[in-house]
Amino acid sequence: MLNHLTRLQTLTQAIVERAVLRPDQPAVIFIHDDGREETITAAQFHARAAGYAQALQSIGVQPEDLVVLVLKHSQTLLYAFWGAMYLGAIGSIFPFLTEKLDAQIYMERVRELVTHSRARAVITFPEFKTELSELLKTADCTVLSTEDVPEVTDATDLAEVGWPAYDGEKIAFLQHSSGTTGLQKGVALSHRAVLNQIQAYQRAIDLQSEDVIVSWLPLYHDMGLIAGFVLPLVAGVLLVLMSPFKWVRDPKVMFHAIHRHRGTLCWLPNFAYNHCARVIRSCDVDGVDLSSMRAFINCSEPVFSESHQIFLEKFAVHGVRPEALSTCYAMAENTFAVTQFPVGQTPTLDWVHTRTLQEQRRALPVEPASAGSTPMVSCGFPISGTEICILDDNGLQLPERHIGEVALRSNCMLSGYYRRPDLTAQAMRDGWYCTGDMGYIANTELYITGRKKDLIIHGGKNIYPQDLEAIANTIPGITPGRSVAFGLMDKSLGSEKIIMVCELENRNPSEEELHTIEMELRKRIVQRSEVALADVRLVGKRWLIKTSSGKIARAANREKYLREFLGENHP
Repeated sequence: MLNHLTRLQTLTQAIVERAVLRPDQPAVIFIHDDGREETITAAQFHARAAGYAQALQSIGVQPEDLVVLVLKHSQTLLYAFWGAMYLGAIGSIFPFLTEKLDAQIYMERVRELVTHSRARAVITFPEFKTELSELLKTADCTVLSTEDVPEVTDATDLAEVGWPAYDGEKIAFLQHSSGTTGLQKGVALSHRAVLNQIQAYQRAIDLQSEDVIVSWLPLYHDMGLIAGFVLPLVAGVLLVLMSPFKWVRDPKVMFHAIHRHRGTLCWLPNFAYNHCARVIRSCDVDGVDLSSMRAFINCSEPVFSESHQIFLEKFAVHGVRPEALSTCYAMAENTFAVTQFPVGQTPTLDWVHTRTLQEQRRALPVEPASAGSTPMVSCGFPISGTEICILDDNGLQLPERHIGEVALRSNCMLSGYYRRPDLTAQAMRDGWYCTGDMGYIANTELYITGRKKDLIIHGGKNIYPQDLEAIANTIPGITPGRSVAFGLMDKSLGSEKIIMVCELENRNPSEEELHTIEMELRKRIVQRSEVALADVRLVGKRWLIKTSSGKIARAANREKYLREFLGENHP
């Protein structure tokens, strides 16, 4: 266990001290998209971050000013983020423009974020400086190009480098909640909250100095930012980092990195297990050894046992063990982790009665794999300093095995939504933060059933769309992770009908293939969930809308379905 964090007041202290005491220790191994690897020592990381701090200071950025980072996944992003903190400024990473996003809409979102949040500076690449400067000409904001920042490589006199003093209660950075219409909710986190999280979470996963964290996760999302960036740098363990865009196109790069660097910890959203098992061919990982991995930690989405099973079946031959498939429940508002299953133990599988789950909101235990049952995967136990409870619709706490909204309180929670006290007040109830997630507690373990706002009420049953989407992932011909389910009110039925839209793997399927895929999907939905689909739409690649963190945006896809299939003015 790493114990040096207990005396720290700020996150930046950890980086500076590491640079002074262990200057030549590798901090980050950065894997470029062409496969080239670059090792960044603790001293080099500090020096380059200090260069960004100096550049920001030169344009008048002060402590507590907001600095927005419009930067793609790169070493530059790493240094700029910490450079802002060195000044006591507040860094905020904005998802970078990709080919899937409309450039005009993207730039408008940047403008909205900067003006609403009153950002003092924006850091971007040279090719965006002119456009962003024009876009933000009416804002009191300076656009800084990466070319304007002198490269600092000589980390001399590190012990004497000083920046404005600030305490641990000051805001360190913002994380943004996922969204398809902008990033309105900036989760403000203090240095103390983040340090409390890291101290508690390192105990939960038994983090050791010899651990090696391997990550491809985007840094604008809490799992990538905290588990795949801030945690290893502050705790002083090695981080092996690669691009999320490279991983999506070629997921085997993660396994090769684990093999080369003897990786031990990696966080993945649930869809990644399916993606790896489906896309990676045996010849792609011939000779790859994954036995060094202590844990692949399933986080960010509801966990499905089928995803773990197909991952294990595919990669057990490479050394993946059942007990190395762990789980976590996390959210930006708690810095990151809320719960964690003990690493080195196989997560509990809770078999419950499907109809009772749907109709009575109770998780009634039954014999494993019995008829009419559903397996629920434990997300583990609350980390130290965090409490959880389950609330009913009136805000009253529910007993074990009753489904309601998950609420939490902790010493690593958000200070508030940045410049949005109205949203902060809405989310809090008697000191508890209401997450919007539905779940239940059994034997002090947390089980997540879905999002409160996405719940479909069909014929008196509570249907969680991700359950139906997980079934679609198993249908040959449907692209894993590219399906959405939602409800539409049918006045004639007095209830919601269930709609599914799924992207196809084959760009030009025959009518017979389309019919076969649809019939198989409908059959399995009935068999597994005892509900029937009112409409199925099989669409081409990139039809579905995702949030900034890569999750399926159900509300936005519902609107797109109404617009494209039922007409613009459909109610």
